[in-house]
Amino acid sequence: MDSKISILKALGDETRFKIVLFLLNGRKSVSEITKHVQKAQPTISLQLKMLELLGLIKSERQGKQVFYQISNQTVFDLLKVLGVKK
Repeated sequence: MDSKISILKALGDETRFKIVLFLLNGRKSVSEITKHVQKAQPTISLQLKMLELLGLIKSERQGKQVFYQISNQTVFDLLKVLGVKK
């Protein structure tokens, strides 16, 4: 139960919520996320780091780019219960 509460708390921030919703459709680069969420890159990087520390997403470096994707099935499950679709 605690992990679900942590996920809900993480998603309580509008920027983190937008990032996670964008990642529902698969792996995205930091630049794609920044463009979609329309926030400054340092803000996005901070929020991505927080989501990663909480275990909701994971990163993968390819050359100079870093890609992120959802790594926790519970995120998908909770958003499905909330009626959020890919």
